[in-house]
Amino acid sequence: MNHQKELENLILTIAREHASDLHISAGQRPTIRVSGSLIPLLKREVLSAGDVSKFAELLMTPDKLKIFLDTKEIDFSYQFQDGIRFRGNAFYQRGLIGIALRLIPSSIKTVAELNLPPILESFTRRKQGFFLTVGPVGQGKSTTLASMIEMINKEKAVHILTIEDPIEYLFEPKKSLVDQREVSIDTKSFPVALRAAFRQDADVMMIGEMRAHETISTAVTAAETGHLVLSTLHTNTAAQTIDRIIDSFPAEQQRQISRQLASSLIGVLSQRLIQRVSGGLVPAVELLINNNAVASLIREGRTHEINVLIETGSQHGMIDMNRSLADLVRRGEITQENAYLYSFNAKALEKFL
Repeated sequence: MNHQKELENLILTIAREHASDLHISAGQRPTIRVSGSLIPLLKREVLSAGDVSKFAELLMTPDKLKIFLDTKEIDFSYQFQDGIRFRGNAFYQRGLIGIALRLIPSSIKTVAELNLPPILESFTRRKQGFFLTVGPVGQGKSTTLASMIEMINKEKAVHILTIEDPIEYLFEPKKSLVDQREVSIDTKSFPVALRAAFRQDADVMMIGEMRAHETISTAVTAAETGHLVLSTLHTNTAAQTIDRIIDSFPAEQQRQISRQLASSLIGVLSQRLIQRVSGGLVPAVELLINNNAVASLIREGRTHEINVLIETGSQHGMIDMNRSLADLVRRGEITQENAYLYSFNAKALEKFL
């Protein structure tokens, strides 16, 4: 097998089939994901361990490959011709290498083009605060943040600093100055890069993912001290997100972080990409907007009551996931079956359908 040529053919297949992901594993045929469903490429050969190892060498730099062989897993980025870029993860399973590649669109879509709520644009115009997009892997969190960052880039003369692992969307400076730092290449770690950001005159910080309480603590402090901070978490709901942040700290620090979060948080967007009846994916969302009532619940440790404020807070711009799902059903975008599947509270969804 000519592995370079085969890799090129697989990438062109992704583009032709409008796929989002490519999976390469020993003992299996290459598999792509289209509109959320995995499809094996039956006309391709079953890959050997040697084939996958060779693909890993082609996809990673020598330094990244060495780290991968030492640590057995790694995140990386790969750029193909004509600016086609991928976020990748290589790993071992049963002693053999597996690779997952996620296509990163070359153009950054607007909030409207992504079918996201227009109110998200108002968060990009804030001078300071902490905004989070949350949800499982593959639900469009990074794409949403990229859209918001690009809006700032087009509208404001500010210094935008992104810290990612790896860098995904590439921003071309417009009104803003944009610096993008990749963990392990441009900086040692998220916490180190965040601490340094205070001395780099950053106005807006985008943190690819918050993985430890040290990163969260520094991000919240940055939002308190005049910066606009955008990031992601792998949580399901807004209320769960706040609990996860607070619970990541030792018990003696939780009251302090609750107070900081209550004053710095501006919003939490939870999103799910659902298969459209007409093909493709469409987002359903929950949106929490921090106001005085929400801030009081966070300070007082009553986060279990936040869901009620979201359900009754549409006049403040909040969006309940069940209302979002029901609206998509009424518009013929998704099926009732999928609405129930993605609902946080299927019983409560019944009254909206």
